[in-house]
Amino acid sequence: MDKREYIVPCHFGLEAVLKREITDLGYEIVSVEDGRVTFAGDAQALCRANIFLRTAERILIKVGSFHAETFEELFQGTKALPWEEYIPKDGRFWVTKAASVKSRLFSPSDIQSIMKKAMVERMKVSYRQDWFEETGTSYPVRVFLMKDEVTVGLDSTGESLHKRGYRKLTAKAPIAENLAAALIMLTPWKGNRILVDPFCGSGTIPIEAAMMAAHMAPGMNRSFTAEEWSHIADRKCWYRAADEAQSLIDRNAETDIQGYDIDDAMVSIARANARMAGVEEMIHFQRRGVEQLSHPKKYGFIITNPPYGERLEDKEKLPQLYGTLGERYRMLDSWSMYLITSYEKAEQAIGRKADKNRKLYNGMMKTYFYQFAGPKPIGGKK
Repeated sequence: MDKREYIVPCHFGLEAVLKREITDLGYEIVSVEDGRVTFAGDAQALCRANIFLRTAERILIKVGSFHAETFEELFQGTKALPWEEYIPKDGRFWVTKAASVKSRLFSPSDIQSIMKKAMVERMKVSYRQDWFEETGTSYPVRVFLMKDEVTVGLDSTGESLHKRGYRKLTAKAPIAENLAAALIMLTPWKGNRILVDPFCGSGTIPIEAAMMAAHMAPGMNRSFTAEEWSHIADRKCWYRAADEAQSLIDRNAETDIQGYDIDDAMVSIARANARMAGVEEMIHFQRRGVEQLSHPKKYGFIITNPPYGERLEDKEKLPQLYGTLGERYRMLDSWSMYLITSYEKAEQAIGRKADKNRKLYNGMMKTYFYQFAGPKPIGGKK
C-alpha cells in the first residue's frame, strides 16, 4: 500500500512524548494537535506503530476530513469518502465513537447514526447492492469534530493500546500502562539506573520500566483488529513487525527496579503481573510502607503515582503521607523524584517546590507531574 496518514490519540499533555516515539520509529510527523499526533507511513508503519508505541491510545487510518456545520453536510461529507477502499462488502462497520469540541454538531448518537447511513449509501453504489449482511471482519470507525472540522479514522487497534495483556489484576485506581510509560519517558531515567516506586499498587510503573530496559515492545503479546485486514496490511507485515520486536529483546539487561506497597495483596498482584509481562526477574517487589523508603546508593529515581485522596476514605491523611514521602526523599543521596497526583498541596506537604510541574490529564482528571531533579552522576551521565 502507498503512504497513508495515521492518527494516533494520546493523553492530553503527552503529545510531545508520542511525537518523539513516532519520529524514533522513522516516520514523518504530519501534524500535532491536542490529544493526538498524525504521521505518514506505509502498511508496515501500521503494524509497527501498534506493536512499538508505548504512549499511544490507538492507531487510526485517516479516511478523510471535511467541514460540517449541519447534519446534511455531515452526511454528504461522510458519503464522499472512499469507504470501498477500506471496507469489503461483507465487512461489519459502525461508528464506535464520536467526539465533538466547539462544534455545532455535538450529539454523539446523532453523529454516529447519520454517518452510518452515509457509509451505507456510499457502499450501495460502490458494490451495487442494497443490503449488507455485515457478517465479516470488523471495521470500527472513530470521528472527531473540532470547530466544525470533521476528521474520520478507521480504528486498526481494537482494545486500547494501554492494554498490553499483562495486567490481569489491578488496584482500585490503577494508572494506565501508556500513561505510566510516558511518565518514565519524561524523566532522564535509563534502564541501568535505580528506580523505586514506593506506591506501586499493581506494579504498572516498575513493569513498564523493566520492559523499556529490556527493549520489549508493549504490543508484542496482544492482537489487533487490523490483523484481519489483509487488503490493507497483509500477514507478512505483521510477522515482520513481530519478528523485529522479538529480535530487539535484551533478556540479560541488568536493572535495579523496586516496587513497594503497604498491602500484601497488592504486592502479590504486582508480582503476578510482572510474571505475565515476562519481567518478573527484573523487579524486586516488597511489602513496605513509604516511611521505610530507603536505598544505600546514589543517583536513583523515585517515579510514582501516590494516592490522590480519591482513593482514600480519609483525605486528611494526605498531608502526612506526602510529608513522609518528602522526609524520606530528603534522606536519599542525590536522588530525583517524579510523581503524578491531583493533590494540589503536594509541594507544600513534601516541603519543597518542584523544579518543574507539568499539567497532564489522567483520563478526565486534571493531574500534575511534579519533577524534583537531583544532580547528575559524576561524569555527567544522565
